[in-house]
Amino acid sequence: MTQYAPPLPTGRPRRNRRSQAVRDMVAETHFGVGQFIAPLFIIPGENKRLEIPSMPGVYQFSMDEAAKEVAQCQELGLSSFLLFGIPEYKDAEGSAAWQDDGVIQQALRLLAGQIPDAQLIADLCFCEYTDHGHCGVVTDDDVDNDATLVNLGRQAVSLAEAGVHTVAPSGMMDGQVGAIRDALDEAGFQEVAILSYAVKYASALYGPFRDAADITPSFGDRKTYQMDFRNRAEAMLEADLDMDEGADMLMVKPAGMYLDIISDLKREYPLPILAYQVSGEYAMIKAAAEKGWLDNENIMVESVTAIFRAGADAVITYFAREMAEYLQRQPQTP
Repeated sequence: MTQYAPPLPTGRPRRNRRSQAVRDMVAETHFGVGQFIAPLFIIPGENKRLEIPSMPGVYQFSMDEAAKEVAQCQELGLSSFLLFGIPEYKDAEGSAAWQDDGVIQQALRLLAGQIPDAQLIADLCFCEYTDHGHCGVVTDDDVDNDATLVNLGRQAVSLAEAGVHTVAPSGMMDGQVGAIRDALDEAGFQEVAILSYAVKYASALYGPFRDAADITPSFGDRKTYQMDFRNRAEAMLEADLDMDEGADMLMVKPAGMYLDIISDLKREYPLPILAYQVSGEYAMIKAAAEKGWLDNENIMVESVTAIFRAGADAVITYFAREMAEYLQRQPQTP
């Protein structure tokens, strides 16, 4: 019986996969440590470094400990940090967010003085500061969009006075970027940039963050202002509005389940596109790694590479320090 011999392939893509050297040479996606932003949770007090149970390896830092962490991260090549504040007191408006002696305002002054080369970004929202856990002023059990805009301007100016380089409004209030830009400009802070959470979905992936920042809403949810995850075209509308209002950068949050949205924005907008690999994405990988079901380093690298491959120019991730350490171990090309 004659054995059938199939025709040999002409195209052989495997030739470009035969060694690590050739794979590196033809790789389409590249990124460096400078494209990572490390989130930091800042708490009052001194000498505090409290690990967050649902986010192994992530901590709440007092300001002095945050300064040590930033300095260590800078030695690894990280230069950008996103600050979240956990105040001593909360009220219905979140007024601690714009106090001159607020936790983030104090941290900004300390970090800017001790570590002048760090790029300091501050979250601009009220969920950490309100006693009800929502992202603005509440009237009749609903967030009052326009009343919140006024307070966002106050918070932005307070952060600018403390030395912030970039503010990152995350509350998804209509008109927030324009209100913040106007407030900053009127106060003489034209150089402070706005990194807009332009596309922030109402996601189940925020759970560990809510534990870390103590921001679980006391009633309802955030679906009336965060985006419906069933929607794609709406992301373009949100990005259009923020760009027209003066945003300097646009963000997609979460990242891993929204790679199509990252790709859409990268294709359509001239602004830098950032993505936030959120607490739930981090926690799932860590939990699986602790169980031995996944290799932490391999899935970490694969997950962030996918975000860059989708089009992100920079990634906010709780893996920032681990990724910096990983990249430092890689062979360097001259």
